[in-house]
Amino acid sequence: LSKNYAEALAQIDKELEFWPQIVKHKCKQRLTKMTQYIIRMRRLRLKPRPTLERVHKKVEVRESRREVKAEKAAMLDRSIQRELLARLKQGTYGDIYNFPMKEYESALDEEEAAVEAEEGDEFVEDEDEDEDGESDEEEQYEEE
Repeated sequence: LSKNYAEALAQIDKELEFWPQIVKHKCKQRLTKMTQYIIRMRRLRLKPRPTLERVHKKVEVRESRREVKAEKAAMLDRSIQRELLARLKQGTYGDIYNFPMKEYESALDEEEAAVEAEEGDEFVEDEDEDEDGESDEEEQYEEE
């Protein structure tokens, strides 16, 4: 058959001239269906298609469980570290243990940062009180 649709229909009519009409009709229908399929495939090939990605549910569930466990372990480590630091400050252990200086200093730095943050908040509150009312210098000039 010809690649041209109209010529292919003419060829079917010519070659199946003495065949029953129903057979000719079925052949033409089959040709039409194949032609439409080819046109549709060309059109789809030109369009950009989104690529589908597999969802690895089993792996995701496993990873989420691991994350939860790691979070619990980290919280436990932090609570143990705080407790040991508190005991160390109280002097529970005395001088019997040699602590790793790096971890000890980092823990102390964290504590100092927390204390400074609290003091900074108090300082900001004091400034707010001055801004609400008049400042001390303005009050002195008004009294004179």
